[in-house]
Amino acid sequence: MGDKAQSHHPGAAGRALAADRPASVRNVVLVGHSGSGKTTLVEALALTAGAVNRAGRVEDGGTVSDYDDIEHRQQRSVQLSLVPVEWDGIKVNLLDTPGYADFVGELRAGLRAADAALFVVSASDGVDGSTRMVWEECAAVGMPRAIVITHLEAARSDFEEMTRTCAEAFGGDDPDAVLPLYLPLRGPEGPDGHAPVTGLVGLLSQKLFDYSTGERKESEPGEDQLPDIEEARNRLIEGIIAESEDETLMDRYLGGEKVDIKTLVEDLERAVARGSFFPVLAAAPAAEGARQGLGTVELLELVTGGFPTPFEHPLPGVTTIDGAPRELKPCDTDGPLVAEVVKTSSDPYVGRISLVRVFSGTLRPDQTVHVSGHGLADRGHEDHDVDEKIGALSMPFGKQQRPVTHAVAGDLVCVAKLSRAETGDTLSAKDDPLLMEPWQMPDPLLPLAIQAHSKADEDKLSQGLSRLVAEDPTMRLEQNQDTHQVVLWCLGEAHADVALERLRNRYGVQVDVVPHRVSLRETFATKAGGRGRHVKQSGGHGQYAICEIEVEPLPGGSGIEFVDKVVGGAVPRQFIPSVEKGVRAQAAKGVAAGYPLVDVRITLLDGKAHSVDSSDAAFQTAGALALREAAADARIHLLEPVAEVTVLVGDEYVGAVMSDLSGRRGRLLGTEQVGTGRTLIRAEVPEFEIGRYAVDLRSLSHGTARFDRRYARHEPMPPQIAERIREQGGDEG
Repeated sequence: MGDKAQSHHPGAAGRALAADRPASVRNVVLVGHSGSGKTTLVEALALTAGAVNRAGRVEDGGTVSDYDDIEHRQQRSVQLSLVPVEWDGIKVNLLDTPGYADFVGELRAGLRAADAALFVVSASDGVDGSTRMVWEECAAVGMPRAIVITHLEAARSDFEEMTRTCAEAFGGDDPDAVLPLYLPLRGPEGPDGHAPVTGLVGLLSQKLFDYSTGERKESEPGEDQLPDIEEARNRLIEGIIAESEDETLMDRYLGGEKVDIKTLVEDLERAVARGSFFPVLAAAPAAEGARQGLGTVELLELVTGGFPTPFEHPLPGVTTIDGAPRELKPCDTDGPLVAEVVKTSSDPYVGRISLVRVFSGTLRPDQTVHVSGHGLADRGHEDHDVDEKIGALSMPFGKQQRPVTHAVAGDLVCVAKLSRAETGDTLSAKDDPLLMEPWQMPDPLLPLAIQAHSKADEDKLSQGLSRLVAEDPTMRLEQNQDTHQVVLWCLGEAHADVALERLRNRYGVQVDVVPHRVSLRETFATKAGGRGRHVKQSGGHGQYAICEIEVEPLPGGSGIEFVDKVVGGAVPRQFIPSVEKGVRAQAAKGVAAGYPLVDVRITLLDGKAHSVDSSDAAFQTAGALALREAAADARIHLLEPVAEVTVLVGDEYVGAVMSDLSGRRGRLLGTEQVGTGRTLIRAEVPEFEIGRYAVDLRSLSHGTARFDRRYARHEPMPPQIAERIREQGGDEG
């Protein structure tokens, strides 16, 4: 970790990397808010490890991480990307994740594939609420973490102050578990009064690492520099010793015994690997033409020396296809094959590419595997169990895919042409099919109603949408039977924009966004009667049917109840089902504003028939006419769907969120404290009022709140709003 005297052998640029044993793999996900510098850091690490040239480019001229055309246009990461590098004989799989909240599904996929996390914090922006939430998620599962502070070149950036901020944000009850391993060295002040960071000083080794020339150079500090680091060094040593498995070490240290640096480094690495100590480092990209960015060597040493191997990653739950638990040894290269698709993408030349994490066994090209996907039927993903032949295995290198011969347990690899595999699917042996417990995915709560732009687009729309949701399980495809709309549920506006752009550019489908409609209903507010008379006489058989009905409202959720009270055979028995069929058909069409009629009892009281001219069709028509006449004499309520909404929000935003819900015609049901500093708010809110709540809540809470919604019931809409809906033809929502 910068304190170990050893030589480094970075990987050759462009060489495809394949690990032969799990112990030589580190899977690391980079986490941080948008703009914190994750992608820039990945490229700096790749440069230092020799995976790219001095311009930070691969041979095709692209960058190693953000290579999607959409990412170039939007100037931000929108998807998970893998950048493999090699350091000291260790293959490091760097998983770069988007920082924007709309792409949290990509972040969760990265967390699933990784064994440790680097939290990237900008010295100019600090720690935002969403980053704190991800830290807590990692803490809940014991994922090892380290913190990298970037943007130290910004004016007024302060590494020491930002380290204290990180300790407060991430340290919880033990801020001494979040401490720096190095302190930045600053050069002379420039004209703006800002002193640039030119190097680092190792607190354990007390050595200087100068990056000012673009090459890391090690030297001894002057006597005048040692007192400046003494306090930070002592605190770091005490923090490491507090996590040591040697319970006598603290007493010996406090008693004046000098602890060997080798012992401290070993204890530090063990504490980092088990997730009880969280070192803070600094990093900056290399200057143009330089070979190493500041802090990148130290960071690679931490990753390879302190982060856990895949052996130390608990295996997610594994079952047989029928749900029986299956116990497997973690990371057994000779065990049953169990791998998981953590990302699916499409390449215009290669076709579908699946990024796979191998958890058990060894994956090889041309192997026939069982592909199993379960549990996402509510998002447009049908359960599937199919056998497919593995295509070529490769490692990504910018836009290129470089072939590899195998992927052992613990490694990540790209698999070509798995036509049925979707994100979240399990790959296992054909003769021993298994299923992995899925990771938690956020619910998409922003509706995007779309329709094909032309007849040619209509023919391609279904296939384009199915490919889109296969790639991204955080999208949900809905074919709404009530409104007859195709609705793509997304996580936010940026998520929706990317979906539309991929439909257009990747799948050649032009779509129009139309107003999202809410599923309304109608019901009778009062009892009413109606008479349906369908009498027509022309050449040949005529049409004759008369029926009298009474309609009365029922409690919500009752549906439509049909009762026969005809006496004396006024309506022949064979035509009573015809009357019921007619009134039910009319109820489905609506009686006032064109929305389905629900929650009424329709009673057939009387009628007349003709021995020759009465028929099934005639009585169906008479039943429909009777219902329409009854509606004309009654007060009809428009019913709107009401959702039960739960919002988890920081205490500082509770008042604003509750006020906002009330302004949306919401009824507050209660609140409860959840952990420290968070409140769960429960409310019932009409769905008309929460179409854009996913966007509005994020703005209201600065991205720190989450909400869930579920349908509760339909209930009468306020008269003035109902009248407006009738006038607008129901396109609001």
